[in-house]
Amino acid sequence: MGNLRIAIPGATGRMGQTLIRLIAETSGCVLTGASEAAGHPALGQDVGRMAGLDECGVSVTDNINEAFANADVVIDFTLPIATRAHLEVTSANNIVHIIGTTGFTDEDENAIRAAAQKTVIIKSGNMSLGVNLLTHLTRQVAQTLGDAFDIEIVEMHHKHKVDAPSGTALMLGEAAATGRGVTLPDVADRGRDGQTGARNQGDIGFASLRGGNVVGDHTVMFVSDNERIELTHKAQDRGLFAAGALRAAQWAQGKTPDLYSMADVLGLND
Repeated sequence: MGNLRIAIPGATGRMGQTLIRLIAETSGCVLTGASEAAGHPALGQDVGRMAGLDECGVSVTDNINEAFANADVVIDFTLPIATRAHLEVTSANNIVHIIGTTGFTDEDENAIRAAAQKTVIIKSGNMSLGVNLLTHLTRQVAQTLGDAFDIEIVEMHHKHKVDAPSGTALMLGEAAATGRGVTLPDVADRGRDGQTGARNQGDIGFASLRGGNVVGDHTVMFVSDNERIELTHKAQDRGLFAAGALRAAQWAQGKTPDLYSMADVLGLND
């Protein structure tokens, strides 16, 4: 079996650079393409050198058809508008698409589901093993406790993050809502300011903090009048997200077109 050929859009970003270094260290994986937005100053540069490695012969391009041409899989941690464009190429060419992008609208989600009818897509608000275990536990605890306990989700990320709540926080909220047998949009409270009134019974609250270079902290609180249960995950290095995405890319080989999650990759849905 040959090397798993991987293309990285957003190749000069934090996750792009982390993925490029990890691919170089991983036996059986090879980088075959890298892209950035039109006009980016890195266009034409060797991505290996940009990531602090030896030259790898892959230059940054703004042509995604060119970047993805020889790829078995695209690993995508970009922006929703970019991921939508990437979907058109991956679904048309049966390229596995690993999506770690967050901040999607309902329209975006519908487009992802439609593309998954044509190719394998693995999408997760967080690719780490620990967070996906946390999600699994959140669903179980919410189911066990019911709405006798209030649920609050607190997340903190670096000051450059552009969406809030984080994709991971929303993933945890979905898990809690599923555990309770409700839908998240019906019970989510995503911001409080001023005279908001008392907390609604059954709401799932979100609080988003931003500052410094925090990789990602998430806590799910289950709070009653007499006790509080907290489930927490703290990411120390974004390399764990890259490792999870690469594991997903390897797992996806030979799968039938569909929309999968990291819970599928890790066997948490078995």
